[in-house]
Amino acid sequence: MTKAIKPFAYPTTVAFVDDSAAFLSNLSLQLDPQLAFRMFNSPAHALRFLNSRPAPDQGSEPIFSPYLDRTEENDAHQVVAMRVDAIRSLVHHAARFESVSVVVVDYDMPELNGMEFCRRLADSSVKKIVLTGKADEHVAVRSFNEGLIDRFIRKHEIDAVDTLNHAIRDMQDAYLDQAGASVRDALSVSEYAFLKDSALAAHVNGIFEALGIVEHYLSYQPHGILMVDGAGTAYLLVIHTDETLRGVREIAVEQGAPMGFLSELDSHRSLPYFWRTEGYYPAQCVEWEPYMHTAAVFHGERRYTYAVVKKPAGLALDTLVPYDTFLHQLDGEFQAAWNPQ
Repeated sequence: MTKAIKPFAYPTTVAFVDDSAAFLSNLSLQLDPQLAFRMFNSPAHALRFLNSRPAPDQGSEPIFSPYLDRTEENDAHQVVAMRVDAIRSLVHHAARFESVSVVVVDYDMPELNGMEFCRRLADSSVKKIVLTGKADEHVAVRSFNEGLIDRFIRKHEIDAVDTLNHAIRDMQDAYLDQAGASVRDALSVSEYAFLKDSALAAHVNGIFEALGIVEHYLSYQPHGILMVDGAGTAYLLVIHTDETLRGVREIAVEQGAPMGFLSELDSHRSLPYFWRTEGYYPAQCVEWEPYMHTAAVFHGERRYTYAVVKKPAGLALDTLVPYDTFLHQLDGEFQAAWNPQ
């Protein structure tokens, strides 16, 4: 069962390093077709490429920053501010798919072996998988036990490629889980505590699979998750607990919402997406029905009412670079570099 919902997740790139161009070319035909990858037949070139890359782009507005508007004079009390709205803004960064999450490297290479390659990687968050031959296996085991590498795979076994594809998926998942762990932990005592509800996480994962979602981001006002499929079609999963729904109702009452709206809200049959007013009932709103979306109820650690809004308005998503487009561009670069006419 899925343990938690990641605050953000998007496809990342895998770098393959092997001195045999023929091996890499053959391997490229056996990889998951939805995998973004770059191939290097020179470890020195690969290191220059990987170590010269900037830190993973976290957007123009950082998620965490020092809290400046404070009256506490005690320097021993460090206060950190978190911008939840900055998480959703990650979807607007065209270079998000360029992040290298996993490196798959051969052990036996003339320039430098796979273990030394891993030692020289500047970004410690990158997951490392080493391909080994029988003679190298004891070295790989020792390096794994020391924490230098995350996996080792015997290169010449019959199911090596299947094992590699599974390991890559596991490592990409671990990379993103690690990247979002601090955000999820910080939000565990807020209205976003639903991120850690394992039952809800499994249910949401089913929604991801049904819609073909490849990237998602925690959404702010209304609370929920912005989801995007490979072609760039966006969906907003609005999630309310009884407590947050009560807040929506109280504001609607203050704004003079009619009884028809309040009754519909109380029924849990539909949820509003008031995109012009950050999820809250607009003042002097007469026609509220167009803002309503079919809802469902799910019972996890608590009761949730949720709705899926296709192509949500107000989020400026028309210029998104879809993952399918990125894969097509990468494939064109690979074909030009490795199969020149």
